Amino acid sequence: MGLLRRTAARSPHLPPDLLLLLARVEDPVVEDCLGIHHPDTPEEVLMRVYARLGSTFSAWMAETHPRFPREGLAARYADHPDGHYRRLAVRDPAATPTLIERLSHDPTVWTRQEAAGDPRLPLHRLRETLHVPELASSAAANPALPEDEMAAVLDRAGVPA
Repeated sequence: MGLLRRTAARSPHLPPDLLLLLARVEDPVVEDCLGIHHPDTPEEVLMRVYARLGSTFSAWMAETHPRFPREGLAARYADHPDGHYRRLAVRDPAATPTLIERLSHDPTVWTRQEAAGDPRLPLHRLRETLHVPELASSAAANPALPEDEMAAVLDRAGVPA
């Protein structure tokens, strides 16, 4: 029976009733497959996959899933002991520039990188992160970076105009 559930969970075309049935199955492989393959995977399944797998490919797939929750992440995870969760706080549309700036100083590099790439990061801190090696790439890709400063970054990198 487990093999059948795991096989079914790989289908992106599951009817809603079967999807909900599989989402209640306590099988990590079923949850992983739903998170990777099904566009309507419930948010709670995606969060369980993320919680279980941390920084693995399957966790990344769950986190980038269109149904991965965004609202409420700042309130729930900004002060979480695990940096992977603090990084999720940046994805909350309600996260304030003050919170984004605080997370840009986080002890966990992935959290700092996420904050450095967020357009809500205050400009003075964004400019600082351009000069921090592990943050420079995220900061340079930040859409809030003024155009003339983007051009300067490209010039310093030797990228022709």
